[in-house]
Amino acid sequence: MTDTQDHIAERKMQFLFALRSRGVTDATVLTAMEKIDRGLFIKGTFADRAYEDMPLPIAFGQTISQPSVVGLMTQALRLTGREKVLEVGTGSGYQAAILSQLSRRVYTVDRHRGLVGEAMRIFRDLDLTNITALCADGSFGLPDQAPFDRIIVTAAAEDPPGPLLNQLKVGGIMIVPVGQSDAVQSLIRVARSETGFDYDELLPVRFVPLVEGLGRDG
Repeated sequence: MTDTQDHIAERKMQFLFALRSRGVTDATVLTAMEKIDRGLFIKGTFADRAYEDMPLPIAFGQTISQPSVVGLMTQALRLTGREKVLEVGTGSGYQAAILSQLSRRVYTVDRHRGLVGEAMRIFRDLDLTNITALCADGSFGLPDQAPFDRIIVTAAAEDPPGPLLNQLKVGGIMIVPVGQSDAVQSLIRVARSETGFDYDELLPVRFVPLVEGLGRDG
């Protein structure tokens, strides 16, 4: 190995250690996060910080989430490999790429066409053929593809959006940050049963707000 390769390998080991130390303990999730290189999803000024456990800015005023939060959200979905998953908020595409390793099919939507296009390019480069990425208003979900076994929302809503709750299968799980955009938010796990919805509060988080409508480039 060259010094550069050694350095990258060491940073990736530290990356996985940081995930474990922050509670990401599911072996399948850790394997997926080891396989999908976060560095591919971060361009420009912040590229050298790709393996740090911190959120980073991407285009259109959005962020790529902190890796440990990505891991904890993915772990909370309790994926078995057979699920059809909806992600609201494609962003960089990193979360969808992780989900592609752990589920049967991933649908991911974002209001910014530029982000969707860039994510699709990375998915093609990585030969991730089980992801469908669309420019759409994620607050309304994807009615044409519903219902979903799992739904993950990577932007904060004041309450779990009704259209998304309606598109969740009985027995399904939704992970969503809830709270005012300028206040502390909580990551919530919603489980749908025959009789309604059960809510569990998982951890405090900080996400960009869930915005209705398409972006200016949408």
